[in-house]
Amino acid sequence: MADGDKKQDEDLGLEGRITQEDIDRAKRQIGIPQYERNPVFNRVATSDTMSHYAFGIGDDNPLWHDPDYGRTTRWRDQIAFPMYLQSTGIDETPKPTKELKELFRGLFRNVGKYYSGGSWTFYRPVYAGDVIYRQYTTLDVQVKERSKFTGGMTVIDSYRYFYVNKLGEPVATYDLSYVNAERGATKEKGKNKDFKPQTYSKEDIERIDAVYAGEEVRGARRRYFEDVQVGEQLIPLAKGPFTIRDVIGFHVGWGFGQMYNSGPLRYSWKQRKKMPAFFSTDEYGVPDVMQRLHWEQSRAEELGLPAPYDYGTMRTHWLGHLVTNWMGDDAWLWRLKVQARGFNFVGDTTICSGEVIDKRIEGAHHVVELKIQCTNQRGETTSPGSATVILPSRASGAILLPVPAEDLGRRGANMMSQAADHLHRTENS
Repeated sequence: MADGDKKQDEDLGLEGRITQEDIDRAKRQIGIPQYERNPVFNRVATSDTMSHYAFGIGDDNPLWHDPDYGRTTRWRDQIAFPMYLQSTGIDETPKPTKELKELFRGLFRNVGKYYSGGSWTFYRPVYAGDVIYRQYTTLDVQVKERSKFTGGMTVIDSYRYFYVNKLGEPVATYDLSYVNAERGATKEKGKNKDFKPQTYSKEDIERIDAVYAGEEVRGARRRYFEDVQVGEQLIPLAKGPFTIRDVIGFHVGWGFGQMYNSGPLRYSWKQRKKMPAFFSTDEYGVPDVMQRLHWEQSRAEELGLPAPYDYGTMRTHWLGHLVTNWMGDDAWLWRLKVQARGFNFVGDTTICSGEVIDKRIEGAHHVVELKIQCTNQRGETTSPGSATVILPSRASGAILLPVPAEDLGRRGANMMSQAADHLHRTENS
């Protein structure tokens, strides 16, 4: 790289390198609850915010939107789309000591961070009025000296969000992973260098419209375990052609994401004072968030990408939409696991599809296993995944919610007890 190119990349925030010191410090963070200073987007679940969240992923299932409809279901009220939890969860981890501040100061600065997949386990529904609490820890850190993704070094770090209610009862766990990649390597050796934007004929749009028209929300038509057959296909969903409007729509329900916490105007200024490394100057000299590569063409190109692209977690949501459409109101989405193997660029069309690959009785549960995936218009599987669903049975009746492992239940109880002790000491000091 020429000196002039190197200086330009420094100005654009491209020159970050993965260091051994950062890798060692990341590994020392494993298992330690992290204090999250960014405020949660939804402190309390409400009918409106739950509806807005489902709106943001294009899911019009009335169970997520309409309390009157919800009262006619097994849940007896409107409940939240399962991954609504990403927009809520109050963190009561105490502010870090001086030593913990040093341990948790910024890692891998100016290095690209790409969502690579997530795994959810759900135990309880969320209702309007619920207050959810969460704890955030590092699960694992893996180093790859040479990555197919970038051609350079990458670090894959995994995290867990643990969500509980006021009683400390587990509501869900969310394990997610990111690929930290040196941006220069992405720019110079990335596999997207031959990408061409998609164009559509009238006939292409009509074929996509036909998938939208064929979407089916199972709803109140109970799907019984006994009626499901291995090899059965799920009715597919269309998501796209992907536009910046779809990114904006996702932010309507999700906020700007807990790890980003960017916002408009004064909120942006305040965040820039806290996290200057998360901002870089645009072509007009204006400091703006690194996150803008999801909606700004020029920023994406600066980082060696051909176009803005979705958040990887959006495809996890879309596959959750696919599964909940199929299973109906009386079932329970127990587990959902999705990988992000490729970018979903503006202009791409994603078809979400799946099939039944197994069914069994597991303890008190009648369980169905699904293979699911997102496939783009080029025939590439950008997000393979799996789902575990508990269905009602003609023999035993309604589902029973899954019971979390004892250690998870104890951790939730301790979260609430320790938070109460800390609050008591603070108020009486």
